Amino acid sequence: MSTTDESMPHFWGVIPAGGAGTRLWPLSRRSSPKFLHDLTGSGHSLLQDTVSRLTPLTGARVMVVTGVRHADAVREQLPDLPADQVLVEPSPRDSMPAIGLAAAVLEARDPEAVIGSFAADHVIGDPESFRDCVREAVATADSGALVTLGITPGYPATGFGYLKVGDPWLDAHRARQVVEFVEKPPRDLAERYLESGSYRWNAGMFIVRASTLLDLLATWHPELAESLRQLAAEPAMIDQVWPSLTRISIDHAVAEPAADAGRVAVVPADFPWDDVGDFASLTSLLEEAPDGLRVLGPRDEVVSRDSTGLVAAHGGRTVVTLGVEDIVVVDTPDALLVTTRERVQEVKDIVEILQGSGREDLT
Repeated sequence: MSTTDESMPHFWGVIPAGGAGTRLWPLSRRSSPKFLHDLTGSGHSLLQDTVSRLTPLTGARVMVVTGVRHADAVREQLPDLPADQVLVEPSPRDSMPAIGLAAAVLEARDPEAVIGSFAADHVIGDPESFRDCVREAVATADSGALVTLGITPGYPATGFGYLKVGDPWLDAHRARQVVEFVEKPPRDLAERYLESGSYRWNAGMFIVRASTLLDLLATWHPELAESLRQLAAEPAMIDQVWPSLTRISIDHAVAEPAADAGRVAVVPADFPWDDVGDFASLTSLLEEAPDGLRVLGPRDEVVSRDSTGLVAAHGGRTVVTLGVEDIVVVDTPDALLVTTRERVQEVKDIVEILQGSGREDLT
């Protein structure tokens, strides 16, 4: 494992680890979301891979923010992480309270702390290129900017948000100003974004001084900023204060208004990135076997002939596919999903049906 980058002694990696990943059901569930699973065949969970990617930059300076339901599993997967570097949310309040709590705790420990927030469930290729971008983002954050990494779009995605890139940021090497953040666009608009060359995917990676983030938050949501700083000073109050916090994402709370105010910079990033949002995305990340099928789990439990697509064998039994194309089979001990790659976005609807019918045990 690489040593800490000593040029950034105040830099902390903050990893929000939440969500249910319902489009990856039945692998990912509320009780065991996708960041706790090995979805790439690396031998490690997405959470563990995220920490490993950051360690050369942070050393032991990593803080995970997760829900009470997942705290024990996070500690089990990261046994070397000190207890005070796992912050536990009593209930989900979206990304701003989670990241803001970590910022407030680190601001109290070190007024010069710079945080980099990176989701626990993303897959990133070329980790050294990723770290180069983070180093530049940390340097840019010294100017008082909220900095994000903008991913080069590979296709006109409608499932990602975008950001529009503007003029160079001060005297930064590559960083540029963010003109605006854009919600997930329809396909025709996404195609125009791609053709223009002026837009980047918004991967939700933010690098900023902890104090700057909270000061920006105080501009538009003063009560939320005050409550988070109160919790950093009085952590025993979390059960009383947390339910009253505004449920809001960091994009809506800070990034979008800060961009309008000229306070957001972007470092262009060309490394491969995926948020593993559904089984079609997951399929593209796995190596194709000689027979055309991609397999997640024990390969000896899958027998296929003239088949393409994905089989995730986690049910402890043999799965056989014969003469089917673009199929998705996900076998677990208590649920079996069979669909096609074309319809994987609808898996979340099945989860809602199960919840509505009282089958909470399956979701």
